[in-house]
Amino acid sequence: MLLNRVEPGRYLDSVALMRVSRRLEALPGVEAAALMIGSPSNKALLRDAGLLAPEGERATPNDLVIAVRGAKAPQALESALQLLTGAKETGSPGSARARSLAGALELLPQANLALISVPGEFAAFEARKALERGLHVLVFSDNVSLDDEAALKRLAAESGLLLMGPDCGTALIAGTPIAFANAVPRGDIGIVSASGTGLQEVSSLVARMGGGISHGIGVGGRDLDARIGALGTLAAIDALEKDPATSKIVLLSKPPAPEVAKRVLERLKRSAKPSVVCFLGIEGPGMAPTLRDAAELAMGKKIAAEKLPAGKRRGTVRGLYCGGTLCAEAELVFRRRGLSGHAFIDLGADDYTRGRPHPMIEPEIRNDHVARAMADAAVGVVLVDVVLGYGAHADPARVLAKALKPGKTVVASVTGTEQDPQVRSRQVAALREAGVLVAASNADAAELAASLVS
Repeated sequence: MLLNRVEPGRYLDSVALMRVSRRLEALPGVEAAALMIGSPSNKALLRDAGLLAPEGERATPNDLVIAVRGAKAPQALESALQLLTGAKETGSPGSARARSLAGALELLPQANLALISVPGEFAAFEARKALERGLHVLVFSDNVSLDDEAALKRLAAESGLLLMGPDCGTALIAGTPIAFANAVPRGDIGIVSASGTGLQEVSSLVARMGGGISHGIGVGGRDLDARIGALGTLAAIDALEKDPATSKIVLLSKPPAPEVAKRVLERLKRSAKPSVVCFLGIEGPGMAPTLRDAAELAMGKKIAAEKLPAGKRRGTVRGLYCGGTLCAEAELVFRRRGLSGHAFIDLGADDYTRGRPHPMIEPEIRNDHVARAMADAAVGVVLVDVVLGYGAHADPARVLAKALKPGKTVVASVTGTEQDPQVRSRQVAALREAGVLVAASNADAAELAASLVS
């Protein structure tokens, strides 16, 4: 039985909606469930998942669609309404609230940055309004077209503003962590990153080596694509070069289009400030092939290594990652060693998060994959990341530990600092208590896993 209920004019934070969806799916007699705003892209997701009924088809972007499939669908719909009553929008008690950009600026006339987190169909419109008001903009939303992204970044450049994103999940602006970011001290290293977890890993490693971050500017994962041409990256480099608090620039990205890489590297050569470039996997003078190498070059020192066992074991490695760039870095380590036949899965990719929270928010999503890996006789080592910081789950290590069974070697890295809400040392201790080998960095974890199967 498939049922949809449309709640007109009702809006809740997408994370709150996803958590209600997860609770509905755990009910007896429920095969699948989802709660989404009735935007065209969301209705397409519901349709592809076999969860869109005629009532949901008629929903508008101002409506909330509750979709349930299963023998107990009617009862689950009633449960959904009760759960929604208890769901609260994010925000601190007593924090200022407004229903429009104009209203927000009346409440905070001194504001100079707007964070856009609305369905992708509306994100470009809202970002343009903010830029026209003279605000820097971070676009957390995804599903923004490439044409809109390029147009927004050109408008920002013309106005002397930064447009971070779209799909920008991490930033550190003047000591303020935005979205998924870690608690790191202020310092003189400025980071420009086309990767959220890449920025988190490098900023956390710098902090653990005694350094600090002036600004961490996220530019969105597509910025160094040939169709965007590094518009956001070049603007961020300009901003950091003018910033008196920044003495060194670190650039992080997966390998960009060759012509874009050339343009960016030429710009950095003209800078009076030294730079470190990590185009993941690319080696050369001044280039850092891994995120760990980028942090170490920026600091001029090595991250303290953990004492971990050596040796050889049979079997393959199953990498199960929350961070896409961390997953790519692990794959890179294996390729550089000439190892093949191992599997690395980015569980934060769109294929795994449609209608579900990101695994950094709800790490239980990974546990099903971990359980399958633990039961697979061909798998000798399970390799995972644990990412801390604002916005992430309160205790991801203990959630992961629930899925672990004796008989498998589990290797992990923990991206974060002692000042993070989860406290890195506590997370490391919880993992080690569960028998996990915890390395000093994501690259170190991948190298350890590779040594155990090579």
